[in-house]
Amino acid sequence: MSKKLFCAAALLLAAAAHAQTTAVGVWKTIDDETGKPKSLVRISESNGELRGKIERLFRDASEDQNPKCVSCEGALKDQPILGMTIITGMKKDGEGYGGGQILDPASGKVYKSKMSLSDGGKKLDVRGYVGVPMFGRTQTWVRVE
Repeated sequence: MSKKLFCAAALLLAAAAHAQTTAVGVWKTIDDETGKPKSLVRISESNGELRGKIERLFRDASEDQNPKCVSCEGALKDQPILGMTIITGMKKDGEGYGGGQILDPASGKVYKSKMSLSDGGKKLDVRGYVGVPMFGRTQTWVRVE
């Protein structure tokens, strides 16, 4: 019996360790200006590509709890931000991820993006940029699960 328990515990630990070496999971985004939580984004993987979808927005009671992306263009114009896919095309690139895009629902702008894990997989540095990575900014997201 103890051998089975040991094996089960080892498998759980291995799964937890693997989860920390990938960007797949739920991440809390932090507002650059206020330092307060802004949203929860679930990053999932399909066919080697990462996609990120907004699962929750942290908003004051006085604010619209289900805002629309009024600044977005094309098919996303006036669509609910909650449930919106904001990260697309991200693929493993050496130690991090690259080749993808990230949408800023506040401005409606789409940026090239790259991401890398830090702090043992507890943080995700997400860089959005125009042209080359030097011309952009990085947000640090915090792993929730």
